[in-house]
Amino acid sequence: MFTRCDERNYREMLPGVELKTLTHGEAMLLGEFRLKKGAVIPSHSHPHEQIGYLVSGRLRFNSEGETYEAGPGDGWCFTGNCEHGVEVLEDSLVVEVFSPVREDYLP
Repeated sequence: MFTRCDERNYREMLPGVELKTLTHGEAMLLGEFRLKKGAVIPSHSHPHEQIGYLVSGRLRFNSEGETYEAGPGDGWCFTGNCEHGVEVLEDSLVVEVFSPVREDYLP
């Protein structure tokens, strides 16, 4: 499966948080997130393993009692059911993979 870049495919998930599903298969999904400075993704968990890469910007992660500030080029992995949340410190661009596929993120 191939997917062409299209600016119209972003959708707002939370205030200041936009998702574009880039592509997906049977077992994983690749998404691009545009995050606005000041946005907050509240602490949450889900059964999906989540691996991410920060293309640009700055984020502060909170996970299981620890805080980590991420900058461009940094990556992360949250196992399924791991509690995590994010504060957006600067406008940011993130690419993430979820496995299994997040049904709520399908186009």
